[in-house]
Amino acid sequence: MKILRIACMFGGFLSLVLSLSAQTFTTLRSFDGTDGSQVFPGLVQAANGDLYGATADGGANSNKGCVANCGTVFKITLAGKLTTLYSFCSESGCSDGAEPQATLVQDTNGNLYGTTFILGADSGGTVFKISPGGKLTTLYSFCSKSACGDGSNPGAALVQATNGDLYGTTLFGGSNACSCGTVFKIAPSGALTTLHSFDSTDGSGPEAALIQATDGNFYGTTSGGGVHASGTVFKITPAGKLTTLYSFCSQTNCPDGANPIAGLIQATDGNFYGTATQGGANGGGTVFKITPSGKLTTLHTFDGTDGFNPEATLVLATDENFYGTTCCGGADGDGTIFKITPSGKLTTLHTFDGTDGEFTAQALVQDSNGKFYGTAPDGGAAGDGTIFSLSVGLGPFVETQPTSGKVGSAVKILGTNLTGATSVTFNGTAALFKVVSASLITTNVPTGATTGTVEVKTPKGTLKSNVAFRVTK
Repeated sequence: MKILRIACMFGGFLSLVLSLSAQTFTTLRSFDGTDGSQVFPGLVQAANGDLYGATADGGANSNKGCVANCGTVFKITLAGKLTTLYSFCSESGCSDGAEPQATLVQDTNGNLYGTTFILGADSGGTVFKISPGGKLTTLYSFCSKSACGDGSNPGAALVQATNGDLYGTTLFGGSNACSCGTVFKIAPSGALTTLHSFDSTDGSGPEAALIQATDGNFYGTTSGGGVHASGTVFKITPAGKLTTLYSFCSQTNCPDGANPIAGLIQATDGNFYGTATQGGANGGGTVFKITPSGKLTTLHTFDGTDGFNPEATLVLATDENFYGTTCCGGADGDGTIFKITPSGKLTTLHTFDGTDGEFTAQALVQDSNGKFYGTAPDGGAAGDGTIFSLSVGLGPFVETQPTSGKVGSAVKILGTNLTGATSVTFNGTAALFKVVSASLITTNVPTGATTGTVEVKTPKGTLKSNVAFRVTK
C-alpha cells in the first residue's frame, strides 16, 4: 500500500538538472499537520475552477481518538488559498472512514467521490460522496460480508463510466483465500457489486484506478500476482469478465519491469502507456507501452539520475507528450518530474530537494490554464507535504465532462476565462450553450455532431478540448 512506501533506492548524486527556459515550478502550499499531512492523493480540477484533493493524515481529528491516520478533504485555489472541507473520523467510531489515499473524481452532477483506505462501519474502508461545499455522505463500508468477500482497503481512485456508475478496486479482500483484492462497481446511490475477485494467478493487490477505454472495457494493473508474481495488466468488461493481458517479469531479471502500482492511460494511437515501479535494466522501474491485445514495449528504464521508482499514473498533455513523476532518485534523491515522448525520449523537468516536497506518488493534473499541478506526501516547510504547480509553456484549453455522450446529452465544458464566449462547436457542428461562469459552460451534444475536437471561441482566442469528444449511439 502507498502509506507503507517502497523505500527510495537511490540517493542524490548529481548536480541539479538543467532547467528548461520556459519552465516555472512553484510551491503553492506546505502542509503543517493541522490542515492535513501525507498528501498521497492527487488533485482534480472541478467545474468551479478550483482544485480538490485529500490528505491521508492530519486534520482536526488526528489527536482526538482516531486510531490511525485520519485525513482531510480540501479545496485549493490556483493562487494557493486552501480550505479544509472535511476532517475524517468526525463520526463516532470513525464510521466515516479514515486515511484517504486516492484522488477524488467529480461526476457529471458536480459531486466529488472518493475512498478511505481504512475504518468505516465495517473497518475495511469506505466509498464516500462529498459536495464541493464539504457535505460528506458515506455510500459504502467495505468488509461488510463474511471474510471481506466484498473487498477491503480501497486505495485507488474511482472512475465514472459512460453508464453513470463508478468503478474501482480494493487492495485486499474478495472471495478467494489469498485476499488478493477486487474490482467493483458502485452506483451513485451506494449499491455495490463485486465484479471480480483476484486469485493471485490473475493478479494480486490492485493499487491503481481503472481506465475505461474507447472500446468500452476497463483496463488496469495489479501490483503483484500473475505468472511471475510481479504484477499484471488486465482488461475487464463492464459485466466482470477479466482477461490478463501481460504478466511482468516475463524476461530474465525483469528488464520489462515489475510491480506496477500506477494505472494506465490510453493515448490517441489507441495504445496504453504506464509505469512499472520496479524492475527494468537498472532495477528502478520503467515506462512502457502496451497494445490492447497485450504486446508490451519498454520505452524507458530509470537509472537513478533521472529518477527511481515511478509510482504515479502518467498524464497525456495537450502537446501529445506524457508527463509523470518518480518518488525517488534525481539530484537529491527526493524524486523528479519528467516528460516522455510516445517514442520514449525522456526529459527531467524538475528534481525535488525536500524543501519543495518529496516522494510524489500520484499523477499530475493538467489544469485548463495549461499548467500542471501535483502533490508531494512529504517534505515542505513542516515536512507534511506540499502542493505545487509546474508551467512548461503549454497554453490553455477546455475539458469536457464527460468525454463522450449521445446526441442531446448534457455536457459541461471546463476552462479558463470563458466569459464572453461566442460559439461552441463539436467537431465543427455548432451547439447552443450557456456561460455559467468564467470556468464553466453548459451545453448539449448537437444534432449532427461527430467524434472530434470541441472548440470554444472566446474574446481571447479559440480554445480546443484536450481530448476528442466521442459521440456515441
